Amino acid sequence: MNNHKNQTEINVGVDVGKSQLDIVLHPLDLHLSIPNDPEHIQKVIQVLKQHPVKRIVTEATGRYEHAFVFACDKADLPVVIVNPIKVRRFAQAIGVMAKTNRIDASVIAQFAAIIKPEIKQLPDEQSKIIKDLLIRRTQLLEMATMEKNRLQIMPKELHQSINTLLKSLNQQIDKLTEKLDKLVAQVKEWRVKSEILTSVPGVGKVLSYTLLSEMPELGANSAT
Repeated sequence: MNNHKNQTEINVGVDVGKSQLDIVLHPLDLHLSIPNDPEHIQKVIQVLKQHPVKRIVTEATGRYEHAFVFACDKADLPVVIVNPIKVRRFAQAIGVMAKTNRIDASVIAQFAAIIKPEIKQLPDEQSKIIKDLLIRRTQLLEMATMEKNRLQIMPKELHQSINTLLKSLNQQIDKLTEKLDKLVAQVKEWRVKSEILTSVPGVGKVLSYTLLSEMPELGANSAT
C-alpha cells in the first residue's frame, strides 16, 4: 500500500491568506494549516518534497502568495499561480458552494488535478520590479484622473490645491516611467521584445512593458 501511495500523482492546492496557508494534497486528502511566514513555509516544503508532487496551485492574491510561491520555486517544486475567477468557476461546475479555507484549498487541489494548469517559469527579480513599477504607475494615473475630474466640478477656490497635487502626481509618474525605461534597457530580453512590440502601430513603450509583464511569452521566438 505504501508503494502505491508513493506512486500516486499528487496535486496540491493552497488557499492563501495574509497570515495563514491552508494546503491540501489530492488525492490523499491530507490537510495542512500553517502560518504564512518563512519558517513554517520551509517546514511544509520539506513535507511536500516527500511526495511525488505533479503541481502546486495557488490563486493570485496580490502579494500574500509570493513568499510561498518563490520558496517552492527555489526548492524546484512545480508551482503555478492561477486566476481566482477560474477556480471559482470550477467550484461552481463541481457543485461546491460552501467556503472555508480547507474547502477552498481542496477545490484548488482538484482544479490542479483535473484542469492541469500549465506550469510557467516565474518572473526573475528584475521582472518583478518592473511589474511593481507598472502597478504603481497605474495607481498614480488613476489618482491623477480623479483629480482632473474634480477640477471640472469643484469651485475655483480649490483649484490651486488640486493643481498642486496634479503636478506632484505627474512628476512621480514621469520618474516611474524613467525608471521603467532604464530597467528595461538593462535587460536584453525585455529590450528586444519591447522593440518588437513598439514596431506595431499604436503600441507605445509603457504598453509594451505592460504586455510583457502580463504575457512574457510575447515575442519569445523573435527575441531569441
